[in-house]
Amino acid sequence: MRLSVVVPVHDEEANLPELVARLEAVLAGLDGGSEIIVVDDGSTDGTFASLRRLHAEHPRVRAIRLRTNFGQSAALAAGFDAAKGEVVVTMDGDLQNDPADIPALLAKLEGSCDVVSGWRRPRQDPFWRRRLPSMLANWLISKITGVPLHDYGCALKAYRREVLEHVELYGEMHRFLPALAKWVGAAVAEVPVRHHPRRQGRSKYGLGRTPRVLLDLLTVKFMMSYWTRPIQIFGLIGLVLAAAGLGLAAVLSYQRLFLDVPLANRPILFLAVLLIFIGIQFVSIGLLGEMVVRTYHESQRKPIYIIRERLGA
Repeated sequence: MRLSVVVPVHDEEANLPELVARLEAVLAGLDGGSEIIVVDDGSTDGTFASLRRLHAEHPRVRAIRLRTNFGQSAALAAGFDAAKGEVVVTMDGDLQNDPADIPALLAKLEGSCDVVSGWRRPRQDPFWRRRLPSMLANWLISKITGVPLHDYGCALKAYRREVLEHVELYGEMHRFLPALAKWVGAAVAEVPVRHHPRRQGRSKYGLGRTPRVLLDLLTVKFMMSYWTRPIQIFGLIGLVLAAAGLGLAAVLSYQRLFLDVPLANRPILFLAVLLIFIGIQFVSIGLLGEMVVRTYHESQRKPIYIIRERLGA
């Protein structure tokens, strides 16, 4: 099978019939087999009942129902595990993404790209509540991960299947999939796509997600830079703090021994001791991290490299 379209949904009963109809019209014009995998992420309306009807009417439609609302990352992971296609396309189920843009993503993927991310232009969302925070987030994510994209939040993306096999999703990591794919050696590109205003239902996104996004971004940065060598970040911080503490201690010792300056009741003395101990703790955390990483890789036989292709036996 060439193409799998994975659509995570939550309380999108009203939008599903039109979404499937649009997808069927697009997929019918593409070469190779294709499937539509809709993942019901614990909907409380008639979403899954609608999926039952659509599955009966359209053989291309497959449905997965999660026991509760696990979140978009978990829903996408369930869809990825069930997908059979060589290429996996993801999109939202609210009709704001346009299935007619799928051929453009596939055409870009046919080149040397492994991941193609959509860029919603023009974006049909409120400026102050959605677009401005998104612009700031995209700039920050691009700077920290080193993968410059205009629209990390666009759900319409295309992936080669072999890339997804090396990416694990946890928490809210779905929005960082292009960066995680880059981490395993994938080539990432971006193409403009259409964006439609939401006509039915209620948006599941808001400013309340911002703290979680920032925390997950720190996780992604750590994974991309120090996943297999935590001592290099924790050890460096520890050495800097310990060196600062030792430097203060040396100055204070000189003052006490040669200048007869009393040390009693001087807060800077406690600061020096605190910096030394915190520095030692950070180095210890780095060493413990190294032990955990080695236990993880050796116990599960996780490779520390990924082969793109082989020539010969």
